[in-house]
Amino acid sequence: MIKVLFVCTGNICRSPTAEGVVRDLVQQASLHQQVEVDSAGTADWHVGNAPDPRSREAARRRGIILDHLVARQIQADDFERFDYVLAMDAANIQALTEMAEDSCQSKIRLFMDFDTTFGVSEIPDPYYGGDGGFDRVLDMIEAAGAGLINDLQIRINEAT
Repeated sequence: MIKVLFVCTGNICRSPTAEGVVRDLVQQASLHQQVEVDSAGTADWHVGNAPDPRSREAARRRGIILDHLVARQIQADDFERFDYVLAMDAANIQALTEMAEDSCQSKIRLFMDFDTTFGVSEIPDPYYGGDGGFDRVLDMIEAAGAGLINDLQIRINEAT
């Protein structure tokens, strides 16, 4: 089982959206028995809360349901449990690298490293912007998610 963890700051906008989108992509690619996805935040501000209503609505319009997700803060053992720890921006990378043991540093990457279309390295936080920001984030997550699925398929094929 390959385990992927998406991380943003509060775990109510970007990372739960990535979890929902990639979970859907994993199902579409018939990888659900080989790939597990989850999300977390670097901060504890929203622990126990559902994703932001604007994130849920934007995802719902694309057929992705986020209502069942609950925000949590990343824990030290997550770095051991997950094969990929994918951050949404440089601030998240910094927080994660400060938390992780040296042996787990190579698991930490920017999620947009898997995208070849947007030409940016970070997914912006839509929390303080307008509703359109949530659709833009979804576009970016879908693009990076497609690249991640390709990477996972290669990794799975090499292992078999």
